Amino acid sequence: MKSTISVGITGMGSSIPDKVVTNDDLSKIVDTSDEWIRTRSGIRERRIVDENTATSDLCTEAAKKALIDANVNAKDIDLIIVATVTADMAFPSTACIVQKNIEATNAAAFDMSVGCSGFLYGVATGANFIKAGVYKKVLVIGAEVLSKILDWEDRSTCVLFGDGAGACILEECNDGYGILSYDLGADGKSGHLLTQPAGGSRMPASHKTIDERLHYVHMEGKEVFKSAVRVMESTSLQALKKANMELEDIDFLIPHQANERIIKSAAKRLKISDDRVYMNLDKYGNMSSASIPIALDEAYRNGLIKKGDILLLVAFGAGFTWASVILKWEK
Repeated sequence: MKSTISVGITGMGSSIPDKVVTNDDLSKIVDTSDEWIRTRSGIRERRIVDENTATSDLCTEAAKKALIDANVNAKDIDLIIVATVTADMAFPSTACIVQKNIEATNAAAFDMSVGCSGFLYGVATGANFIKAGVYKKVLVIGAEVLSKILDWEDRSTCVLFGDGAGACILEECNDGYGILSYDLGADGKSGHLLTQPAGGSRMPASHKTIDERLHYVHMEGKEVFKSAVRVMESTSLQALKKANMELEDIDFLIPHQANERIIKSAAKRLKISDDRVYMNLDKYGNMSSASIPIALDEAYRNGLIKKGDILLLVAFGAGFTWASVILKWEK
């Protein structure tokens, strides 16, 4: 009998809205330009949901694709974790709505609010349930409909974000494969730098909060940028240390897709060449917790990662939170 259980990703899926909003489109509604956005972020366009689509709708589509990819029946899923800061509503959880939609009648379900680090927090949490022998099959989804909490009059934030969902199935895998290590962290002292101030118990919805536009994303971009580059390096090194690995062992870096300059700065600090870094933020913008699973799904489906590759997944988000996962790909 094995003393430890190895846990890996056995299926991937994603859901991306059809509507494309280019930088030129945004220049018609706020004081900005394609050049201004591209040079500061690397983003050229993003996907935006229609008025009738909620986070659970994207989650459901991504989940169904992941189930098919893993050849798993929804009724065999033991746990659903949805990482999101744009839940359909305060309660019930988006995970419970997804459970209903895919008919995963035997699954426990909950959401977690970890910002851009959410998917990796979810993967670490789900893997530990499996390692503990509590569950066998866990569905983890990172999903956001950020377009519905953006201030479309604030050019510093509305140009950066997009909508989407990515999902994975976690199961036991062969020894030596799957999740080799992870590192999670938080710094609540800096949480005020990236917030949605109103709508919770601290500041319930009122005419005043609506008039003052406090239900939208508020961000101190320069401070977030500085913290992100530094912390993405440090959490990556911690995960490598826990896996008894060196930077040279990494075959592919799949970072949170927030900003091209952040990604390139972090990769440079980690001595990872551009050809080993996956970036798609030019097409989608910052999708928060959805960015890593969608990037991983694309890299997998495009044949860029192969069995045995060592992947470094790393994110930094609101809270502040950060997370990194070292994964040996088995699919």
